[in-house]
Amino acid sequence: MNINDFKSNDPIAWCSGCGDFGILTALKKSLLKLGREPKDILLVSGIGQAAKLPHYIKSNCFNGLHGRAIPPAVAAKIANNKLTVIVTTGDGDCYGEGGNHFLHNIRRNTDITVIVHNNQIYGLTKGQASPTTDPGYVTKVQTEGVVLEPLHPLEMAIALGCAFVARGYCSDLEHLSWLILEGINHRGFSLIDVLQPCVTFNKKNTYEWYSKRVYKLNDDKSYNPNDKDSAYRKAAEWGERIPIGIIYKAEKESYEEKTGLNQKTALIDENIDDIDISPALKKFI
Repeated sequence: MNINDFKSNDPIAWCSGCGDFGILTALKKSLLKLGREPKDILLVSGIGQAAKLPHYIKSNCFNGLHGRAIPPAVAAKIANNKLTVIVTTGDGDCYGEGGNHFLHNIRRNTDITVIVHNNQIYGLTKGQASPTTDPGYVTKVQTEGVVLEPLHPLEMAIALGCAFVARGYCSDLEHLSWLILEGINHRGFSLIDVLQPCVTFNKKNTYEWYSKRVYKLNDDKSYNPNDKDSAYRKAAEWGERIPIGIIYKAEKESYEEKTGLNQKTALIDENIDDIDISPALKKFI
């Protein structure tokens, strides 16, 4: 296989210079290293600029409603445990409209990977503040500047016991593709929050702004991502220094293991030719 095996013919609708291009390339590199064919991969998204990504990769694809990317991804994994299921979503789609699904599927710990394109703004709907927008930032809607405390998704995920919590940066393709592959291979719910500049609507968190601040956490051999207390403190770093890398990981039973679903035949492999559904139809019709 080569990277062109995942090439889609759909025209890309992102702005020139958008950070989503880096995430797209990094994901393709990760899938190539994963060694699975496009038919064995499902990309799921909701609504937003990030949600367009599945159209630009040749694989199975499901587009859901705004904030509803995670539920169909979980359902697909439960129905066919042989699939590699990846959610590609934005900070508004996942942490705003989809916040409740985000919280409770961390608890459920289904074996899916969630990649959040975090540009700290609503890009599709023209630049309103998102749940992760920095305080004080002025938008067309928040004309006096954002006054709310931003959501802290990595701290939240660690506090809830998420199996794998990481942050990447869209400009560092090799590091990001490594992170994505590590997340896919980790058993359970994996969160990869990706710093992704919006060149059109976010004039603060730019490539230049991030390049002065990000540093690779896992270059520090003394850092232990299995230490929950240290991970929580590291996830809270923001401002002059922003860590990227694997912040927290833990070995724990996935939903499929807890329920025994991983031992059952996937629905797609079940022989349904001899199943008589007429009793069920009579009951409900």
